[in-house]
Amino acid sequence: MEKKRILLIEDEEDIAALIKLQADIAGFKLHVEVDGLNGYRTVEREKPDLVILDVMLPGQNGLDVCRKMKSNPDLKNIPVLMISAKDEEIDVILGLELGADDYVTKPFSPKILFSRVKAILRRHQEPTVVPQVMNFGKFIMEVDKYQVKKDDSRVTLTLSEFGILRRLVTNRGKVLTRNQLLDDVQNDDAFIVDRNIDVHIAALRKKLGPNFHWIETVRGVGYRFKDEE
Repeated sequence: MEKKRILLIEDEEDIAALIKLQADIAGFKLHVEVDGLNGYRTVEREKPDLVILDVMLPGQNGLDVCRKMKSNPDLKNIPVLMISAKDEEIDVILGLELGADDYVTKPFSPKILFSRVKAILRRHQEPTVVPQVMNFGKFIMEVDKYQVKKDDSRVTLTLSEFGILRRLVTNRGKVLTRNQLLDDVQNDDAFIVDRNIDVHIAALRKKLGPNFHWIETVRGVGYRFKDEE
């Protein structure tokens, strides 16, 4: 089987070396660029299977590279995993809303980084059609009927709660910002602001039960539905 090609755009030599070592161990072919301008040109030329993109780069920052990729019809479907320092939460949010698939904060474990890489690639290989029935643990979500059941008992959700849960489950494993989830809040709910999402998530967790641990809080960014329990 041909190795998946990853482009790493990272200007810190020691971090790039660690990532390259783990890429070799994990069976990927990895190429490194050290600035945003050359990194974007390489994306255009090589069209890799995935891009690992640092936020802070010389020449052109990672947010601009991501924005250019997602506005280019030939590149917009290439998945992007962003790397950010812990004090750059606003950059993480911007990157996700520009279309990045996930992010990892520095310092990080190379093994965890590549577990995220594999999850992203797996999601991109799956059909894009949203299934009408989705299962997670003891729960069944019937999209066309707007209902969720646990052990054949119906869980009563508002339209907003259902919409948020559906978005999270459909994008399982992917971080979604509060602003992205706002699209699923219905107009009949008052005070539609990004922090209102936290209220809906709290209500969802309460209604789905004390042992419901599928929705993870990503501090300062948003929420992620676990890939698997």
